[in-house]
Amino acid sequence: MSPSRAERHGERLFNALRGRSTLAPLMAEDPSLTIDDAYAISLDFLARRKADGERVIGKKIGVTSKAVQDMLGVHQPDFGFLTDWMFVEGDIDVDDKALIAPRAEAEIAFILKDSLNGPGVTAADVVAATQSIAPCFEIVDSRITDWKIGIVDTVADNASCGVFVLGDARIDPAGLDLPSLHVAVTKNGERLSEGLGSAVQGNPAQAVAWLANTLGSYGVTLNAGDVILSGSLVPLAPAAKGDVFELVLSNRGTPLGTCAARFV
Repeated sequence: MSPSRAERHGERLFNALRGRSTLAPLMAEDPSLTIDDAYAISLDFLARRKADGERVIGKKIGVTSKAVQDMLGVHQPDFGFLTDWMFVEGDIDVDDKALIAPRAEAEIAFILKDSLNGPGVTAADVVAATQSIAPCFEIVDSRITDWKIGIVDTVADNASCGVFVLGDARIDPAGLDLPSLHVAVTKNGERLSEGLGSAVQGNPAQAVAWLANTLGSYGVTLNAGDVILSGSLVPLAPAAKGDVFELVLSNRGTPLGTCAARFV
């Protein structure tokens, strides 16, 4: 797509983020947009955030599980970028982070010790390059009105990412059966959902391999020190001020770590 077209949509998304406002679906205005166009828009959106002082600290995979695909009507994975502004330690200030219609996802985060550069990256390569995994909540959000998104909209909108929270545990993935890892989620003290690592493309490490290989085609690498969010193990859950989400990540019944997302 032409640079001016990418810039126009990227500017609109950036203004929506900073102004805590929403847009009509991009395809409604510009029906000829392709997924490659959407990634060009996403990169322009990111460039504006970096120019405004944000720093990239990782990447995220979105729409990896069937449960999330069915909820959103988007039936292929996508990716976005994580910045330092998106990382939350402690409570999530809904107003400060300009969240519009947030939803909580329970995920496994990979913290890399080595870079990964596709194509040809395998799940085993991902485990070997990973320093640790951590329980995580990604708080997805959309700058598209009422979450009326298609794949082009969510890709352009940085894979509908809002903010993310990491639990304190740092777990060596070597020797773990990642597809069998189990997460149990509560909302305001009530049992909400549970899921397995296998919900994420059969294996969360395989999802990260997909990301490395897909990014490689765009000339982007996964870098040492990056935090990689591998996709939700459970359906998305709407969140509002006052809500408290908690998760327990376990391996064959043995707890590995916890994470909490408190909305204020």
